[in-house]
Amino acid sequence: MADKSLSRVTIIDVAAQAGVSSGTVSRVINDDIHVRPQTRERVQQVMQDLGYIANRQARSLAGGKTDIIGLIVPDLGTGYIGEIIRGIDMELGLTGLDLILYTTHRTASKEANYVANLAQGMVDGLLLVLPRSPADYIEALTRRSFPFVLVDHQGTGRECPAVGATNWQGAYDATEYLLQLGHTRIGFITGSTDLGCSEDRLAGYRAALRDHHLQALPELEYQGEFLQPDGYEGGSAFLELAEPPTAIFASNDVMAMGVMDAVRNRGLRIPDDISVVGFDNIPQSAVVFPSLTTVEQPLEQMGRGATQMLLRILKKREENVGRMELPTRLVVRSSSSAPRGRAG
Repeated sequence: MADKSLSRVTIIDVAAQAGVSSGTVSRVINDDIHVRPQTRERVQQVMQDLGYIANRQARSLAGGKTDIIGLIVPDLGTGYIGEIIRGIDMELGLTGLDLILYTTHRTASKEANYVANLAQGMVDGLLLVLPRSPADYIEALTRRSFPFVLVDHQGTGRECPAVGATNWQGAYDATEYLLQLGHTRIGFITGSTDLGCSEDRLAGYRAALRDHHLQALPELEYQGEFLQPDGYEGGSAFLELAEPPTAIFASNDVMAMGVMDAVRNRGLRIPDDISVVGFDNIPQSAVVFPSLTTVEQPLEQMGRGATQMLLRILKKREENVGRMELPTRLVVRSSSSAPRGRAG
């Protein structure tokens, strides 16, 4: 008689016995080429010893379920991703479902390949955080009725399952706050322009300027990719202008921290000489010096909400869940103040 405990074998069990990470086990299962042959052989042997493959296939054949959720993220290097994953993990922890995590390193082709592979029976559903090219595969997933939810994305249509935040309103509120302080030259660093959240934040910034009868000037807009070096380069470019801005608003906190480095390297003070504002309210934003004024996205709540939405789809409680949009909130800290002139 087969050992009943085998049915409870998880990727974590395989990883522990093989002496590798859960991600490595996921890559072996997915035939990813970026695994050393010796490691692949060891993991496959452990999977065979524990009966992991046989049981996963048996579950799939019996009920079409793997009890695994796939999570695809652009990277693992920021508090932004960490907070969303925290929410996902907390919610999944209540269900007993396992999680496979893949990072795309912001590469659209990897994202599409991972989705295609995971949707071939490896997982029961997908959570995609800040996807770059969902239009490439959403139609195929929808046609197959494969469960998925997009996170921090506006979706690809009214009925596309997605969880996001009020990006336009958040950017509008932050820009208006700076305008009310007396700033009239406000530099803005965008996120990746192929992402809807970036477009919304730029549009919110421009709308606030327009409502205060100010033009959005090309010289005060810098294109970034949500990375800290972009903030440093954008901040440096603004400070080299003949008439630099008195405030810089970056589309995420990581870039705002890059801006702060650029300001300090010029011998200027924050906020006495220039105010800096970010977006996301990642944990690090409260502990940098000076503490960062930012727009709070409820990141953990977004992760939890997306997971709850996916679970509802899996249980067939809701066929058309649509989009969930959570509110943003301006968090005023020490990095912003009324303009007091610039150091000479």
